[in-house]
Amino acid sequence: MADVDRRKRTKYEDIKVKGTLVLTDNHYISSSKDDLLGRKVSLQLISAVRCESTARGLRGKLGKEANLKKWMSTVISPSTNGDSTFELDFDWEDEIGVPGAFLIINRHHKEFYLKTLTLEQVPNCGRVHFVCNSWVYPEEHYSKRYRVFFSNQTLVPGKTPEALRRYREEELEELRGNGTGKREEWDRVYDYDLYNDLSEPDAGSELIRPIFGGSQEYPYPRRCRTGRPPSKTDPNTESRIPILKSLTIYVPRDERFSQLKTSDVYAYGIKLVSQGLLPGFGAVFDKVSDEIVGTFEHLLKHKFEAVSSNNFNEFSSFEDVLKLYKGALKIPKSNLLESVREKIPLEFFRELLRSDGEPLAKFPTPQVIEADTSAWMTDEEFARQMLAGINPVVIRRLQAIKCNKLFILDHHDPLMPFLRGINETSTNTYATRTILFLQNDGTLKPLAIELSVPHPDGDHAGVISTVHTPAFEGAKGTIWLLAKTYVNVNDSGYHQLVCHWLHTHASIEPFIIATNRQLSIIHPVHKLLHPHFRDTMNINALSRQTLINAGGLLEKTVFPDKYALKLSCNMYKEWAFPEQALPADLIKRGLAVKDSRSPHGIRLLIEDYPFAIDGLEVWSAIESWVKDYVCIYYKNDEEIQNDYELREWWLEVRTMGHGDKKDEPWWPKMQTRDELIESCTIIIWVASALHAAVNFGQYPYGGYLPNRPAMSRRLIPEPGSDDYDELETNPEKAFLKTVTPQLQSILGISLIEVLSRHSADEVFLGDRDTPEWTTDDEALEAFGNFGANLRKIEGKIVEMNQDVRLRNRNGPAKVPYTLLYPSSDIGLTGRGIPNSVSI
Repeated sequence: MADVDRRKRTKYEDIKVKGTLVLTDNHYISSSKDDLLGRKVSLQLISAVRCESTARGLRGKLGKEANLKKWMSTVISPSTNGDSTFELDFDWEDEIGVPGAFLIINRHHKEFYLKTLTLEQVPNCGRVHFVCNSWVYPEEHYSKRYRVFFSNQTLVPGKTPEALRRYREEELEELRGNGTGKREEWDRVYDYDLYNDLSEPDAGSELIRPIFGGSQEYPYPRRCRTGRPPSKTDPNTESRIPILKSLTIYVPRDERFSQLKTSDVYAYGIKLVSQGLLPGFGAVFDKVSDEIVGTFEHLLKHKFEAVSSNNFNEFSSFEDVLKLYKGALKIPKSNLLESVREKIPLEFFRELLRSDGEPLAKFPTPQVIEADTSAWMTDEEFARQMLAGINPVVIRRLQAIKCNKLFILDHHDPLMPFLRGINETSTNTYATRTILFLQNDGTLKPLAIELSVPHPDGDHAGVISTVHTPAFEGAKGTIWLLAKTYVNVNDSGYHQLVCHWLHTHASIEPFIIATNRQLSIIHPVHKLLHPHFRDTMNINALSRQTLINAGGLLEKTVFPDKYALKLSCNMYKEWAFPEQALPADLIKRGLAVKDSRSPHGIRLLIEDYPFAIDGLEVWSAIESWVKDYVCIYYKNDEEIQNDYELREWWLEVRTMGHGDKKDEPWWPKMQTRDELIESCTIIIWVASALHAAVNFGQYPYGGYLPNRPAMSRRLIPEPGSDDYDELETNPEKAFLKTVTPQLQSILGISLIEVLSRHSADEVFLGDRDTPEWTTDDEALEAFGNFGANLRKIEGKIVEMNQDVRLRNRNGPAKVPYTLLYPSSDIGLTGRGIPNSVSI
């Protein structure tokens, strides 16, 4: 018997299992590859079938340590996005059986990005692939000194082999952290916090904002905890990081932009800085001295004061605005820019800010004026954009009217609580209601616009309202154009703060945090949702630093000014997770009714509603994919109920991530497959298609200021005044004196140009950046069907956009509706659905 055992032990002793390790960090690899040889980086396989007792309990048996053996490929230069490949030889031990994971120790002095490990010709197993896609830091940064990575199998907790169970649990414990301490760049901790990082009380009372989240007055979704110390002035407010370190705000390292995307962000930032506009993206100056950085930061603190001053020119005509896209508009000399130029002697910066003090501002021509520079002024185009523009998710039906022909765009109630304060800033505007009639040709005709302001005697006295109807000549014609403009000002701010930021960026982040804290990377729901979380935490962190913070870019480019996040917070009170489903949203807004005979279970009451038509196709494709996928891993409702990771995930989403909504009765109980399918479909829809619909049209429609001004500076002049006479004698000048001024316009246009671009490494719906994301053929086949369905949808959209009977598909401006066209090239395309809220 002993001889038999000896023969079993020696059967594999001469076998070497070949491993191929792929990692990325070009500077590190190209400069230090020799250091990687020997014992700097080592790996051990972990058995999925053989257990051994350890001081920390039962766990998979470890194989012998293997070191990187041979560097196989060459990186062209530190700036390329190439991979580096290393060979390893694992001494095979029969006791290991099937490897289900491996641990890696980095004894080098620097981190690297580990992409994959592939084992070939594993005895009794064949090929085993590990998808890692994670930064591995030196061992001293980990409590256990190693990292564990699992093979690309997909397992619910109850079906996890005993040998891997404790490794699975420990990985989640590591990701949850202990809720204390300041997070460092090598930390992998996902935790929750309030929005207490928007204020800058140490810089003055004008930069103090409420803490959002954690109270009935200011409920809000949670964001990623950084653990930064409190400000000096207010212990409840988190301190801010310096402007020039905006790109280093903490998120778990694996959530950071790729090198390629970071390069894009730098490039966009340089363009904005070259126009003297952006107080962020300062990491482009990461090599300048502390003294220069301090000087630049001091200057930037006063930049918006200069931008919003009256020292800059007004647009005098629509032709003047068009010069922005011809490179013919020169920005006036600024004392601020001169100071920057004098005190920061960087050669590239001198080139960007021309020595004559008049850098050119040139932008791509927005789609809305490519075919016709005046079509935006028509009533039909004004109304069409409510169905097929940048914000087609607010219009609703007047449901008390039985004919189903009257619709309303209502910004009165959301804005009125803040309007008195808003109009005490540099803004002067109205709260608006617009009534529209559905005509027989499928287009909407605006019938009346109500403009309201608070009563001067106080809120108890109500509001003062005027109603305006279509007119096309003289002063009344200009007033009608201005009335539509006030509607667009309302809609522009509401879109940016509520429909875009709150309903996609902010509401998705808690799901990302909960998924990483409670669902193992090999959990089927984690694998399903993970692609739809890419880059979101990073872009949200940057937004908190430079966009939605006190005195940030949004406050300076949209009309609510310092009330911006208060408006967003107030609308979160009405947020309900089930209503984020597209069919539920359309029914709630009265744009559709349930109809089992219709393809998607609902019937649209505006048949030519491009957002809804294309959206329902994409929604149904997502839903079918999610249903096919979920049913692979859960054969019945009982298996849902027995999944303890799934249970803890959903509990944490409700009670922590969206904790201010934890007692709402509408939360799914997560007891059935149908509830899981619906919930995951909503999450994917919001992160991909909904965000695409409200984001990537920003520049095509809003890049031309008159079509989508973000603020107004005066109310309609009183009859008999010189300004009123100007409405008739010089309507273009009267219009442009009312809306966003020149420099703030350029700032806003610059911002939305960045936000409307697809980066070079974007991954679109129906694709994944890791083809071998699972070993399950059934799941891969279902995902292939999903991609095929999306390609069919693309074909349908092309056909509908060519159908002249569907007047809302193009409209007078001749802008085809492509925002829900699934695929796209990179850049400023006005089409394409990325997998995630990635910009």
